[in-house]
Amino acid sequence: MQHAEQQRLDADARRAENWKRWGPYLAERQWGTVREDYSEYGNCWDYFSHDHARSRAYRWGEDGLLGITDRECRLCFALALWNGRDPILKERLFGLTGPEGNHGEDVKEHYFYLDSTPTHSYMKALYKYPQAEFPYARLVEENRRRGKLDRELELADTGVFDDGRYFDVLAEYAKASPDDVLIRISVTNHGPEAAELHLLPTLWFRNTWSWGRASGERPRLRQAGDARVVAEHGTLGRFALDVQEAPHAPALLFTENETNAARLYGVPSASPHVKDAFHARVIHGDVDAVSDAGAGTKAAAWYRLVVAAGETIVVKLRLAPEDAPRAGSLGAEFDAVFERRVAEADDFYGERVPGPLSDDERRVARQAYAGLLWSKQFYHYAVNEWIEGDPAHPAPPPQRLGGRNAEWKHLYNADIISMPDKWEYPWYAAWDLAFHTIALARVDPEFAKGQLVLLLREWYMHPNGQIPAYEFAFGDVNPPVHAWAAWRVYKMTGRRGTRDRVFLARVFQKLLLNFTWWVNRKDLEGHNLFAGGFLGLDNIGVFDRSQPLPTGGHLEQADGTAWMAFYCATMLSMALELASEDPAYEDVASKFFEHFVAITDAMNTLGGAGLWDDADGFYYDQLHVNGTREPLRVRSMVGLVPLFACEILEQDVIDRLPGFAKRMRWFLENRPELARYASYMTAAGEDGHAHRLLAIPSRERLESVLRYLLDESEFLSPYGVRSLSRVHAERPYVFHHGAQQFRVDYDPGEGTSGLFGGNSNWRGPIWFPMNYLLIEALERYAHFYGDALRAECPAGSGRMLPLDDVARELSARLVRLFVRDEHGRRPAHADDRLLARDPASQDLVLFHEHFHGDTGRGLGASHQTGWTALVVRCLENLAHGRRAPTAHGHAHEHTGTWARVG
Repeated sequence: MQHAEQQRLDADARRAENWKRWGPYLAERQWGTVREDYSEYGNCWDYFSHDHARSRAYRWGEDGLLGITDRECRLCFALALWNGRDPILKERLFGLTGPEGNHGEDVKEHYFYLDSTPTHSYMKALYKYPQAEFPYARLVEENRRRGKLDRELELADTGVFDDGRYFDVLAEYAKASPDDVLIRISVTNHGPEAAELHLLPTLWFRNTWSWGRASGERPRLRQAGDARVVAEHGTLGRFALDVQEAPHAPALLFTENETNAARLYGVPSASPHVKDAFHARVIHGDVDAVSDAGAGTKAAAWYRLVVAAGETIVVKLRLAPEDAPRAGSLGAEFDAVFERRVAEADDFYGERVPGPLSDDERRVARQAYAGLLWSKQFYHYAVNEWIEGDPAHPAPPPQRLGGRNAEWKHLYNADIISMPDKWEYPWYAAWDLAFHTIALARVDPEFAKGQLVLLLREWYMHPNGQIPAYEFAFGDVNPPVHAWAAWRVYKMTGRRGTRDRVFLARVFQKLLLNFTWWVNRKDLEGHNLFAGGFLGLDNIGVFDRSQPLPTGGHLEQADGTAWMAFYCATMLSMALELASEDPAYEDVASKFFEHFVAITDAMNTLGGAGLWDDADGFYYDQLHVNGTREPLRVRSMVGLVPLFACEILEQDVIDRLPGFAKRMRWFLENRPELARYASYMTAAGEDGHAHRLLAIPSRERLESVLRYLLDESEFLSPYGVRSLSRVHAERPYVFHHGAQQFRVDYDPGEGTSGLFGGNSNWRGPIWFPMNYLLIEALERYAHFYGDALRAECPAGSGRMLPLDDVARELSARLVRLFVRDEHGRRPAHADDRLLARDPASQDLVLFHEHFHGDTGRGLGASHQTGWTALVVRCLENLAHGRRAPTAHGHAHEHTGTWARVG
């Protein structure tokens, strides 16, 4: 019998019931984004600042605190708070802009996603609000003063949470039906004495009327009695927000979601009641700031709560169609719906978070999924309209016509998209999104597939076949992992014979265009050696690899070439799968087989040894200048990426495709000079079937790279795999070109280099996506080699493990970042003064963008629950490994990540 949440997912997928109409789709930061930037020189952080955000209407979206909106971001709901001391209402999360932070942009708040079902039938999130004045100025001034060698000053470091003098503000949402959203706000005072909190649950319409492009009537909010606000919208319909009256008797406030031009520009505003009116009314007592007509496009219920020490006060609201039955809407039935939805969420995750795991491990998984699902966002950006400007506003500066994203005028985005981090990255990034779908596929397969299809649609993908990278530069390039994600999601979301072949065929056809774009743009000399950007690894190399080299010439990239081999092998597997029912795909499968072998041969043999260095036994980038090649001997993730490019071909699949089998045999027999370094061998599988391996490294080269990978003085950290070998802590790599010197140091924390420093640092930290790809690759090698290939893990320990156990060891180290150690602390939280010491915070978990290579401390964006949510897959790996250990310590059947999706 299907659980209730699965039934809702199925009904939504069939479009029988619109369970996903409402969700956490509200951005956490709309200010400071490219799409809101109409400046002359593209200085988005300066053009639309946090200070402007409370007073200025947004053009392309909305933001709010712990809020929700409909899937087109028409009607929004979020919280506003005031502690009686702050200079402004707390309506949105505060953080440093890129130029302000000593390590780049950074949110300076404590908030946590605690739960969400995929349909958002139940959601829970927490915000910790200091009772002292929020230290806005100190955070800016002190971090601006600090340099790249200093730690960031965080909110907890200022002492505002000391002695428990803060409020926990818990927002919960439960749906009684697709359009009937129950809202429960719980305020807890952790301080030693009573404290006052002004709570303003706020409802407003996104401003779509001020730009000269909208048609139809302007939406309207109006008061209907002492405790109801009615919302009327031309396409959304009529909704009503009921607010709890007793015992706190809120006042209903109304204004317009219009720019306060008088405050910002010194000219009259379009309306006497403007976006920041509630600040003026609540903080400054200005009764004229709000409308006395009980109507507008923005409304709030103003609760003035005095919360005793240790007390929790609960406020209830309900947003539903205006004509929905209202009897007892905030009473016993309200509580019963919450109780059911909480129980259903527990049942749903009880099946998807596997045992045997500890309670703490299960808590980590549940919060990882919560962050992943809360990070959905309505993303709206029409590049042509943005470049042209709006009819009701002055034309943008002429530089815009040839500036940022000018070659992407076809791009029209208005969708719910999984974001990397809704504050620091409130815009999609193509390769981030690919990793998100791997975790999403376990809880919402249709959404995962839909996200992969979306970026390949004609209003996203460039006519030349390029996938948009991210809004700062859609034309930039990230590692090409979209095909890998589509192939894995395809296999994860069904068993053989029941999988979604229509999805696979749709993405395959578009990926053919994208693959061709890569081949045409990034293989400079046509030698199957690729280069040019791959900015997913930003500052890992000697040079900025997306810019012309200061030496002249070009790079032949070990990672760039390996990414393309990885792409090739994945497309081969997809083509073979589609060929099983449509022989037309056999030809293209042959094409990808031959191309993979050609890239592998170039990687291993071109110019002698290709990009392989016999002296070190490792893959390196090579600098190609005036016909000479010089290896850049930086031991980094660049040399580990070649391990990803391995794929298993099952002999029974090949046997069912005679055309492909014939052409493959001809190629191997007639082009031995290309086939010699393709690890194309036959082995008997545990099930008696033959497996064939296509991989960049031969067995000997694989073993050589593994020795570096599993050496704790090189790549292997207690918390995963470092992106740069620790050997460079003692021996920095230095490259001389004339009088110039280029240096790469081991930098395990925030970046200290001017080359992409800060939260883009790859010179030592642990990054989840690369670790996950390594784990998966090791499992594929294990599937082929079995017990015949063991590696010493860690190096020097004498402990020889089969490669699936090595993969499980890496999973365990990554999980160790988040679970409490013997001292009760989570390494990712390090010495955070709140999370490491406060009893009320010990069960809360943050999922950072990356992690310190030695200590595991979380770095970069603090809510990157997109790719860092891959920890749920690591936990699955551990759970499977604990179920049926054999004499040598791994499961009887191969149950690793790759095999389970295979």
